[in-house]
Amino acid sequence: MNTTTMTTSSSRYTILDKPRLHIKTLLGKWETLLALLFLVAFLANGILLPNFLDPYNLADGTFNFSEKALIALPMALLIICREIDISVSGILALSSVAMGMAMAHGVPPEALLFVGLGAGTLCGLLNGVLVTRFALPSIVVTIGTVSLFRGLASVVLGDKAYTGYPQLMADWGQGYFFGILPREFVVLLAFAALFAFVLHGTRWGRRIYAIGNNPVAARFSGIEVNRYRLVLFMVTGAMAGLAAFLLTGRIGSTRPNIAMGWELEVITMVILGGVSIAGGAGTIGGVLLAVLTLGTVTYGLSLANIPGIYMTIVIGLLLLVTIALPRLLRGKKVAK
Repeated sequence: MNTTTMTTSSSRYTILDKPRLHIKTLLGKWETLLALLFLVAFLANGILLPNFLDPYNLADGTFNFSEKALIALPMALLIICREIDISVSGILALSSVAMGMAMAHGVPPEALLFVGLGAGTLCGLLNGVLVTRFALPSIVVTIGTVSLFRGLASVVLGDKAYTGYPQLMADWGQGYFFGILPREFVVLLAFAALFAFVLHGTRWGRRIYAIGNNPVAARFSGIEVNRYRLVLFMVTGAMAGLAAFLLTGRIGSTRPNIAMGWELEVITMVILGGVSIAGGAGTIGGVLLAVLTLGTVTYGLSLANIPGIYMTIVIGLLLLVTIALPRLLRGKKVAK
């Protein structure tokens, strides 16, 4: 009788403890903390700023981050693979110049997207070849190529600008679906779903994590590490070309300083999203949450008429905190 009672009691306590453990595990995830931070930022802006919750204002706010977030998606895969691409803003600028030159030479509007994608992919190919073929550190290579790409764009344009882009580009850069959903944001969600499927649901994704955790072991297990790295650099370049198409259509011109400094914001989105700078860890869901959180904060600051320099300070602080905090927490655990 006592044995039965003890067994029943033990089962009852086990059942009651499971939800508690599940909640504790859930709250310990970086994505959960990001979701809470997003809700806090959203509610604070909604309370403090009268026009923030207007649906049309919220829709327009997505234009501030959609093109950057498109580049953050492949950047996340690169950083998981222990690589990085600092040259994405230069690739975007050169892709925009390539589209302007193509338009000036009579290329039809429907082909300009492919011009941008092609230029971005070629820039990514150059980065990838320098990293994989010559075993050069990606951070050094891409610091050099961002100056190269931006310099080429400045040489071609000089003190001029390409304007008069076709309506097709404006429709995608400024347009809406159903009168309220920005096309750029819908494109972002579609690519986020695609990248999430590749990273979390395919063999390619598992191999990317394997490379990030231990590239030497991955190579000995038969994974062609350099091929994966090369492809990821090319995909990053192609996505920068797509962002160039959307951004150029949205602002209607190409200038040498287009997307200046975007690489910092893109990397902040990725690191804030929980992707480890040391490689081997991170999710697309976390990156998307970071994009929405940063977008909410920066859009709220702009509605409050806070100068842009303060937004840069906020982004820089967030980048430092998200890189340093996990290391500090690990250090405290080791100290105990």
